[in-house]
Amino acid sequence: MTMLETFIKPMHREGIPFVAAFAVATLVLFWIWEPLGWIGVGLTVWCYYFFRDPKRAVPQNTGLMVSPADGVVSLIERVAPPAELGMGPEPLMRVSVFMSVFNCHVNRAPIAGKITEISYRPGKFLNASLDKASTDNERNSLRIEMADGRSIAVVQIAGLVARRIVCFAVKGQEMRTGERFGLIRFGSRLDIYLPEGMAPQVTLGQTCVAGETVIALVGQDMPQRLARME
Repeated sequence: MTMLETFIKPMHREGIPFVAAFAVATLVLFWIWEPLGWIGVGLTVWCYYFFRDPKRAVPQNTGLMVSPADGVVSLIERVAPPAELGMGPEPLMRVSVFMSVFNCHVNRAPIAGKITEISYRPGKFLNASLDKASTDNERNSLRIEMADGRSIAVVQIAGLVARRIVCFAVKGQEMRTGERFGLIRFGSRLDIYLPEGMAPQVTLGQTCVAGETVIALVGQDMPQRLARME
């Protein structure tokens, strides 16, 4: 990787109209008053980096479930999965990854499998770090059936600033681990519901990288990972 590639990342096509709008606004601001124009330059660069879509080194070993989002693990608890996915009322272990406006917002499939259900539900735009955001906020839920027949749920949740959930995947599609399936614009959260008996291998406060950070081990009897913050 060159020095240029280290700082300049590819941008997802979803960001093109937003960056273009910021650039036009910046030109107007320069015409009004030059100092305002430089503020516009900074916001345009931020918008470009918000929609960045860098390549990721996705683990190829079988049995590894990776994080679907960049961000910080904000919640680990047992909760019933979204009813619209038909996975039953029993609580499952849920790992929530909170994405700030500075994180990459491209979402990736945590595990290889077939998408058996996709369900969008409108809702509120509460702070995505709050627990009740899972039930009250706008969300898009996916059910992915793994090779062993068990299913996981991945839920895109809009946040306080986010106003648009984008999902590229379709029902019946076969996904590869780490494959891009959507994004959420401007701050949000991803919830992953693990099958019964599968323990998370991340801890609260841990920073995750989409497509790279291992969040669980499939088919291996591992206890929940413990860690200390230093």
